[in-house]
Amino acid sequence: MTQVWRTVLDGLDRHGRVAMVTIAAKRGSSPRDAGARMVIFPDATFSGSIGGGTLEWKATAIAQAALANPNAPKAETRGFALGPELGQCCGGNVELVVELIEKTRRAEIAALAEREDAGQFTTRGRLISDQGVIREIVEDALPPGAAGYTAGVLAEGFGDERRPLALFGAGHVGRALIMALAPLPFRVTWVDPRPDAFPAHVPANVRAIRADDPAAMLADMPDGTFVLAMTHSHPLDLAVCATALADPRFPHVGVIGSKTKRARFAHQLADAGIARARVAELVCPIGVGAIHSKLPAVIAAMTAVELLERDEALKAGMAEHEARA
Repeated sequence: MTQVWRTVLDGLDRHGRVAMVTIAAKRGSSPRDAGARMVIFPDATFSGSIGGGTLEWKATAIAQAALANPNAPKAETRGFALGPELGQCCGGNVELVVELIEKTRRAEIAALAEREDAGQFTTRGRLISDQGVIREIVEDALPPGAAGYTAGVLAEGFGDERRPLALFGAGHVGRALIMALAPLPFRVTWVDPRPDAFPAHVPANVRAIRADDPAAMLADMPDGTFVLAMTHSHPLDLAVCATALADPRFPHVGVIGSKTKRARFAHQLADAGIARARVAELVCPIGVGAIHSKLPAVIAAMTAVELLERDEALKAGMAEHEARA
């Protein structure tokens, strides 16, 4: 769950109070790591996950009981052994922080939501039974979605860790991919030069832009942006690929098409002066696996998996590099 505090704020405005369950610490194997959380609402709906199974079922029941009890503590910890106690095969132990958040804290939650919108940040919180988790923003840098619990202090990383993606083309596959990426950790800039190319409504993680010169939009994309070209025009696809491959800031550049299209593009890109090593990185055809369906939704699903794999590999490589530094 990326926008934790926005979710909590919306819940307060709709229901007046919410419960939040966070995996504060774990030992051994568990379905999710420390930092995974759920926000549970009084109407029994929820957002997020701490891994499913019996652990999540019990945690949800605890949160719902607390929401129904006006005298419930505002913050408490609950420890679970996943093997003997819950019958889950993971076998590890988790410590949960269960907190009730009332509308009286709306101003504080709104400030955290605004800070979350602005970028990544870290908090340290003290668990006070009759008040809740009292957080302060600190200089420590925890990755978004991470957490640690030591000596009654809960450290948490918040913010948007979505991979930026520049998607060129609003045709059938482009539209299907937008829907496939809607619940995934990507922040998409969707570009097309045609009037009325975009649907009336797009997912919250998408910004749709009509641009007469789509390739020029890459100049404003942040470092680490993934680039995908699937426009209505081969020359436009080529222009996007050439611009992206000429800039080392873009670690993943793909174009929809066949092996024949890739061979033609590779030749043209090399002739245009793009380094051969960089041309070799061009992904075409796009999508994982050996599925041969040409249905837009299937292509979108395979491409979404490919993007997730590439994103995870880059993050793992960066973490390994920082560990050695």
